[in-house]
Amino acid sequence: MGATESRPVAASAVPDDLVRQCRPVARAFVNGWIVPFLGAGANLCGRQGTWKRPGNTLPSGKELARYLARECDYPNADSENLVRVTQYQATMEGAAPLYRRLRDVFVNDYEPSALHRFLAQLPRSLERSFGKPRYQLIVSTNYDDALERAFRDADQPFDLFAYIAWGKHLGKFVWTPAQGPPEVIDTPGEWVEPILAERPVILKIHGAIDRATSDGDSYVITEDHYIDFLQRTEIDELIPASILPALQAAHFLFLGYGLSDWNLRVILQRIWQQQNHDWSSWAVQHETSPLDQKFWTKRGVDIQIVDLLAYVHGLEAALEALAAEDDEE
Repeated sequence: MGATESRPVAASAVPDDLVRQCRPVARAFVNGWIVPFLGAGANLCGRQGTWKRPGNTLPSGKELARYLARECDYPNADSENLVRVTQYQATMEGAAPLYRRLRDVFVNDYEPSALHRFLAQLPRSLERSFGKPRYQLIVSTNYDDALERAFRDADQPFDLFAYIAWGKHLGKFVWTPAQGPPEVIDTPGEWVEPILAERPVILKIHGAIDRATSDGDSYVITEDHYIDFLQRTEIDELIPASILPALQAAHFLFLGYGLSDWNLRVILQRIWQQQNHDWSSWAVQHETSPLDQKFWTKRGVDIQIVDLLAYVHGLEAALEALAAEDDEE
């Protein structure tokens, strides 16, 4: 068992106020009315210490930026600004060295976090506790494959969609089905496979590492990448049609995000504009800033200030309590 692997925590060990805080989110999972969004902070769930190369833990965005800044002799003071550092590196050295450095980071066998394992085990957990499968759409802006590894460890089939940030298929998604070879989605508006009725879907909107071949690596990470990406994000022309309804009618649960990230605000604004009705959302942060609080509040998002590992245990306890109540009826 790895250092960050999810371990069972007795419901009695979770504070009652945290369980109450998690109940609306847990109920949304039971109903199938929620889409988790995983940011870079999601990879820090339960992590001990800081990131080092090589190692079995993933870096934060700031740690990755500092590493890349050292590798390319970044001359400016904002060496924790990943977008600026990578833009400098791509401009001065070309995109190929940047992609190679990113692959060297993300190709390591990182241990999935407790959050990754919770999400991977959730479909079977809901079926056992509530007698009905719920297949989750999970959106991630992370480039690593720790979430996918957790699903494979749990023997839970899933479909993966990853954005293509370069080459002749720029601006499209590549679909890797639970079984079968990858396929580029040329006409997302006509793609109507009912996969969410059959298994979970992971949507990597900023690209991802491809362990099979470095040619498949794709990262929306520099300023130029984000500008190109944001020019293409008419949501109904970008997201495959069979997945889009899950974004249009659901609560959002933001895990490891700060809305001070302008490119995230743009894509989320376009997603929110697609929603059919008003759905409340939640953001879980270990700590927050006045700027983040203002951004979240303006969007009607309830900020929950709590350690992410503790929040995962709170969700597990809340789901256990809802299952017990369901049995009593």
